[in-house]
Amino acid sequence: MKAYNKMAALLRSVVRLLNETISTVEATFSASFRGFQPQVAVCGEPCFDRSPSSGGTTIEDEFLQNGILWAVPKNRRTVEKRLKRKFGNPHYHLKLLVPRNDIRVCDHCGHCHEENVLCPNCYAKVKQETEAIQSSIQNSLGLSPVEKDVVVLYEGEREQHPSDYWKGKRIVEMNRPRPAWFSRNLLQKSVEKSPLPEVSDVKPTNLG
Repeated sequence: MKAYNKMAALLRSVVRLLNETISTVEATFSASFRGFQPQVAVCGEPCFDRSPSSGGTTIEDEFLQNGILWAVPKNRRTVEKRLKRKFGNPHYHLKLLVPRNDIRVCDHCGHCHEENVLCPNCYAKVKQETEAIQSSIQNSLGLSPVEKDVVVLYEGEREQHPSDYWKGKRIVEMNRPRPAWFSRNLLQKSVEKSPLPEVSDVKPTNLG
Protein backbone atom coordinates (compact mmCIF):
# COMPACT_ATOMS: atom_id res chain seq x y z
CA MET A 1 0.00 0.00 0.00
CA LYS A 2 2.82 2.39 0.77
CA ALA A 3 4.50 1.59 -2.54
CA TYR A 4 1.25 2.25 -4.40
CA ASN A 5 0.86 5.61 -2.64
CA LYS A 6 4.41 6.56 -3.60
CA MET A 7 3.73 5.55 -7.19
CA ALA A 8 0.53 7.58 -7.28
CA ALA A 9 2.32 10.64 -5.92
CA LEU A 10 5.04 10.21 -8.56
CA LEU A 11 2.45 9.98 -11.34
CA ARG A 12 0.64 13.05 -10.07
CA SER A 13 3.87 15.04 -10.15
CA VAL A 14 4.56 13.87 -13.74
CA VAL A 15 1.05 14.86 -14.84
CA ARG A 16 1.44 18.25 -13.20
CA LEU A 17 4.70 18.85 -15.08
CA LEU A 18 3.04 17.84 -18.36
CA ASN A 19 0.15 20.23 -17.78
CA GLU A 20 2.55 23.06 -17.05
CA THR A 21 4.50 22.28 -20.24
CA ILE A 22 1.33 22.18 -22.33
CA SER A 23 0.16 25.48 -20.87
CA THR A 24 3.50 27.06 -21.72
CA VAL A 25 3.35 25.78 -25.33
CA GLU A 26 -0.22 27.01 -25.77
CA ALA A 27 0.66 30.43 -24.41
CA THR A 28 3.58 30.62 -26.86
CA PHE A 29 1.52 29.77 -29.97
CA SER A 30 -1.59 31.72 -28.99
CA ALA A 31 0.04 35.04 -29.97
CA SER A 32 0.64 33.85 -33.59
CA PHE A 33 -2.92 32.61 -34.36
CA ARG A 34 -6.21 34.49 -34.48
CA GLY A 35 -9.65 33.04 -34.06
CA PHE A 36 -9.36 29.33 -33.49
CA GLN A 37 -6.28 28.44 -31.53
CA PRO A 38 -4.58 25.07 -31.91
CA GLN A 39 -4.92 22.71 -28.97
CA VAL A 40 -2.19 20.31 -27.92
CA ALA A 41 -3.23 16.81 -26.90
CA VAL A 42 -1.25 13.75 -25.82
CA CYS A 43 -2.29 10.51 -27.51
CA GLY A 44 -1.07 7.04 -26.84
CA GLU A 45 -1.63 3.88 -24.89
CA PRO A 46 -1.22 3.88 -21.11
CA CYS A 47 2.38 3.40 -20.04
CA PHE A 48 1.62 1.14 -17.07
CA ASP A 49 -0.28 -2.05 -17.43
CA ARG A 50 -1.92 -3.09 -14.19
CA SER A 51 -2.34 -6.68 -15.31
CA PRO A 52 0.08 -8.99 -13.49
CA SER A 53 2.95 -10.44 -15.46
CA SER A 54 4.05 -14.04 -15.54
CA GLY A 55 5.90 -13.66 -12.24
CA GLY A 56 2.80 -12.43 -10.39
CA THR A 57 3.99 -8.81 -10.08
CA THR A 58 2.73 -5.79 -11.96
CA ILE A 59 4.85 -3.31 -13.89
CA GLU A 60 4.29 -0.75 -11.15
CA ASP A 61 5.80 -3.07 -8.56
CA GLU A 62 8.80 -3.81 -10.79
CA PHE A 63 9.29 -0.07 -11.36
CA LEU A 64 9.18 0.66 -7.64
CA GLN A 65 11.52 -2.20 -6.76
CA ASN A 66 14.12 -1.91 -9.54
CA GLY A 67 13.55 1.50 -11.15
CA ILE A 68 14.27 3.58 -8.03
CA LEU A 69 17.35 3.20 -5.84
CA TRP A 70 16.04 3.41 -2.28
CA ALA A 71 18.43 4.46 0.52
CA VAL A 72 18.67 1.02 2.12
CA PRO A 73 21.26 -1.74 1.68
CA LYS A 74 20.11 -4.70 -0.37
CA ASN A 75 22.80 -7.14 0.76
CA ARG A 76 24.08 -7.94 4.22
CA ARG A 77 27.71 -7.09 4.90
CA THR A 78 29.76 -10.23 5.43
CA VAL A 79 31.67 -11.09 8.57
CA GLU A 80 35.03 -10.60 6.84
CA LYS A 81 34.14 -7.08 5.76
CA ARG A 82 32.84 -6.21 9.22
CA LEU A 83 36.05 -7.45 10.85
CA LYS A 84 38.16 -5.54 8.34
CA ARG A 85 36.23 -2.35 9.04
CA LYS A 86 36.70 -2.90 12.77
CA PHE A 87 40.31 -4.16 12.99
CA GLY A 88 41.70 -3.25 9.58
CA ASN A 89 43.67 -5.33 7.11
CA PRO A 90 47.17 -6.57 8.07
CA HIS A 91 48.38 -6.11 4.45
CA TYR A 92 47.19 -2.48 4.16
CA HIS A 93 46.18 -0.77 7.40
CA LEU A 94 45.97 -2.62 10.71
CA LYS A 95 43.95 -1.11 13.54
CA LEU A 96 45.68 -2.42 16.63
CA LEU A 97 43.88 -2.84 19.92
CA VAL A 98 44.69 0.13 22.15
CA PRO A 99 45.42 -0.87 25.78
CA ARG A 100 43.37 0.90 28.43
CA ASN A 101 45.19 2.77 31.18
CA ASP A 102 42.13 3.87 33.16
CA ILE A 103 41.46 0.56 34.95
CA ARG A 104 41.93 0.59 38.72
CA VAL A 105 41.66 -2.06 41.46
CA CYS A 106 39.24 -1.39 44.31
CA ASP A 107 40.95 -1.04 47.69
CA HIS A 108 38.06 -2.71 49.57
CA CYS A 109 36.93 -5.68 47.46
CA GLY A 110 39.73 -6.11 44.90
CA HIS A 111 37.49 -5.89 41.82
CA CYS A 112 38.59 -3.90 38.78
CA HIS A 113 36.72 -0.79 37.72
CA GLU A 114 37.20 2.30 35.59
CA GLU A 115 38.97 5.32 36.96
CA ASN A 116 36.76 8.05 38.47
CA VAL A 117 33.86 5.57 38.60
CA LEU A 118 32.41 3.83 41.64
CA CYS A 119 33.26 0.18 42.06
CA PRO A 120 30.25 -1.83 40.77
CA ASN A 121 30.74 -4.59 43.34
CA CYS A 122 30.85 -2.19 46.32
CA TYR A 123 27.93 -0.21 44.91
CA ALA A 124 25.86 -3.39 44.62
CA LYS A 125 26.56 -4.18 48.30
CA VAL A 126 25.56 -0.67 49.40
CA LYS A 127 22.41 -0.83 47.27
CA GLN A 128 21.40 -4.20 48.73
CA GLU A 129 21.95 -2.98 52.30
CA THR A 130 20.02 0.22 51.62
CA GLU A 131 17.06 -1.74 50.24
CA ALA A 132 17.10 -3.97 53.35
CA ILE A 133 17.07 -0.87 55.60
CA GLN A 134 14.19 0.65 53.63
CA SER A 135 12.12 -2.53 53.88
CA SER A 136 12.78 -2.75 57.64
CA ILE A 137 11.73 0.87 58.14
CA GLN A 138 8.55 0.31 56.14
CA ASN A 139 7.70 -2.87 58.05
CA SER A 140 8.24 -1.32 61.48
CA LEU A 141 6.91 2.21 60.92
CA GLY A 142 4.42 1.60 58.14
CA LEU A 143 3.09 4.51 56.14
CA SER A 144 2.31 6.75 59.11
CA PRO A 145 3.95 10.20 59.14
CA VAL A 146 7.35 10.24 60.83
CA GLU A 147 7.47 13.02 63.43
CA LYS A 148 10.57 11.82 65.30
CA ASP A 149 14.11 10.99 64.30
CA VAL A 150 14.50 7.47 62.93
CA VAL A 151 17.58 5.56 64.10
CA VAL A 152 18.67 2.28 62.45
CA LEU A 153 20.46 -0.03 64.88
CA TYR A 154 22.17 -3.36 64.31
CA GLU A 155 22.80 -6.15 66.81
CA GLY A 156 24.50 -5.02 70.00
CA GLU A 157 24.32 -1.27 69.27
CA ARG A 158 21.33 -0.46 71.47
CA GLU A 159 23.16 -1.48 74.66
CA GLN A 160 26.03 0.92 73.95
CA HIS A 161 23.96 3.90 75.21
CA PRO A 162 21.61 4.23 78.20
CA SER A 163 17.85 4.06 77.75
CA ASP A 164 17.47 7.83 78.22
CA TYR A 165 19.57 8.39 75.11
CA TRP A 166 16.92 6.79 72.87
CA LYS A 167 13.99 8.82 74.18
CA GLY A 168 12.20 10.84 71.50
CA LYS A 169 13.55 8.64 68.71
CA ARG A 170 11.98 5.88 66.67
CA ILE A 171 14.28 2.87 66.58
CA VAL A 172 14.46 0.41 63.69
CA GLU A 173 16.49 -2.70 64.53
CA MET A 174 18.26 -4.91 62.01
CA ASN A 175 18.54 -8.57 63.05
CA ARG A 176 22.15 -8.95 61.96
CA PRO A 177 25.51 -7.39 62.78
CA ARG A 178 26.57 -4.22 61.05
CA PRO A 179 28.79 -4.80 57.99
CA ALA A 180 32.39 -3.74 58.38
CA TRP A 181 32.24 -1.35 55.44
CA PHE A 182 28.98 0.31 56.59
CA SER A 183 30.05 3.19 58.84
CA ARG A 184 27.71 4.45 61.56
CA ASN A 185 28.13 8.09 60.62
CA LEU A 186 26.28 7.52 57.32
CA LEU A 187 22.96 7.75 59.19
CA GLN A 188 24.01 10.64 61.44
CA LYS A 189 23.04 14.23 60.73
CA SER A 190 25.88 16.52 59.81
CA VAL A 191 24.32 19.44 61.72
CA GLU A 192 22.74 18.88 65.14
CA LYS A 193 21.79 21.02 68.09
CA SER A 194 24.62 21.39 70.55
CA PRO A 195 24.07 21.81 74.30
CA LEU A 196 26.46 24.76 74.21
CA PRO A 197 24.76 27.97 73.05
CA GLU A 198 27.80 29.33 71.23
CA VAL A 199 28.25 26.16 69.10
CA SER A 200 25.66 25.33 66.42
CA ASP A 201 27.39 22.58 64.44
CA VAL A 202 28.43 19.16 65.68
CA LYS A 203 30.74 17.02 63.59
CA PRO A 204 29.74 13.39 62.99
CA THR A 205 31.35 10.75 65.17
CA ASN A 206 32.62 7.24 64.46
CA LEU A 207 34.06 8.16 61.11
CA GLY A 208 34.98 5.13 59.00
